[in-house]
Amino acid sequence: MDFSEDQIQRYARHILLPQVGGQGQEKLLNSKVLVIGAGGLGSPVLLYLAAAGVGTIGIVDDDTVDLSNLQRQIVHTTDRVGVAKVESAQQAIHAINPDINVVLHKERINADNALDLMGQYDLVTDGSDNFDTRFLVNDAAYFSHTPLVSGAILRFDGQVATFKNFPGGDEDGPCYRCIFREAPPPGQVPTCSEAGVLGVLCGTVGSLQATEILKELLAIGESLSGSLLIYDALGTEVRKIKVKRDSGCPLCGEHPTITDLSIHKKDT
Repeated sequence: MDFSEDQIQRYARHILLPQVGGQGQEKLLNSKVLVIGAGGLGSPVLLYLAAAGVGTIGIVDDDTVDLSNLQRQIVHTTDRVGVAKVESAQQAIHAINPDINVVLHKERINADNALDLMGQYDLVTDGSDNFDTRFLVNDAAYFSHTPLVSGAILRFDGQVATFKNFPGGDEDGPCYRCIFREAPPPGQVPTCSEAGVLGVLCGTVGSLQATEILKELLAIGESLSGSLLIYDALGTEVRKIKVKRDSGCPLCGEHPTITDLSIHKKDT
């Protein structure tokens, strides 16, 4: 493609990188990424993907902006309290980069719509705040052969991982269930709304997610697939733990018991 003068200026620092260049930037402009959640993690992901020139960004969220969100959800502003999060995020994205095609999915992702949603995109990233959604997104990404970059936070700790252990991806890599077999019993692990979260931690972990997304789209560097990145903000420590595919995994193992998304029907 021929870049416009404005695009050459906007993406100049990318184009200068040998690992990106003009071809890489064109690839980003033609890419489609689905972002689950326009909250604490989704905020930096959305802003950086827009700034990077990811051409189509889909946002899945059925919530509205609340004043309590603004301590960490930097894609939203005080004057947009009460506005649908997907619409607020769209305004912020277009303020940064008006050329981005933003697709609004003002709904919760569930067993009925997950495969259809993911089928429209090259990659999905999960910034949800509950285990039910994380397991659903993982399973749907596996069945739809969609690379997944997942992030999670609580209090002062965060983690990031990439999952793409389907044919054509990293077939030896794990899925989310290889690491966390099933959701803990209700009430055993508190949510951020129950236990709190350091607001700026969302920026750190969300930025790591955005970095891994761009690496996957550009096919550069070392994929995080096969590793779990753990960040301890209080200790200023980052650990990268190797994780393997579990042959006994109920989703991607040798004898899977999860063969479709019907397991999630009861949660929708």
